[in-house]
Amino acid sequence: MILGVGIDLCTVDRMEESLKDGRFLNRFFSPDEQAYILSRGVFAASSAAAGFAAKEAFFKALGTGIAGELYEVSLLHRENGAPYITLTGWARAAVQARDVSHVHVSLTHEMGLAAAFVVLEGGGECTAY
Repeated sequence: MILGVGIDLCTVDRMEESLKDGRFLNRFFSPDEQAYILSRGVFAASSAAAGFAAKEAFFKALGTGIAGELYEVSLLHRENGAPYITLTGWARAAVQARDVSHVHVSLTHEMGLAAAFVVLEGGGECTAY
């Protein structure tokens, strides 16, 4: 059953400017995310924009607004490039409390924008048709 959906956009220009401040990555991204972003070379800002959008989309899907620390929601990538989200701290506790069994994420980039769509899936009976 779908427990929540969220979507967010982030401009690549915004991330390009933010990445000039060395503290930005530490404040909002986990160490694994930072390593991925920094490995992307000329695509670093685009990757950071997608990661930031995924974090905000996650909190929208959860229905809480931004709570906890953004680095507790990590956008990572499998060997084949497929994105996935891992959670720690407050974010992990929040999905456990809502009986979320899976977090789905989809990303796209177009014309200087990065978008993320997050779906929270969980157990339980469907009460609406």
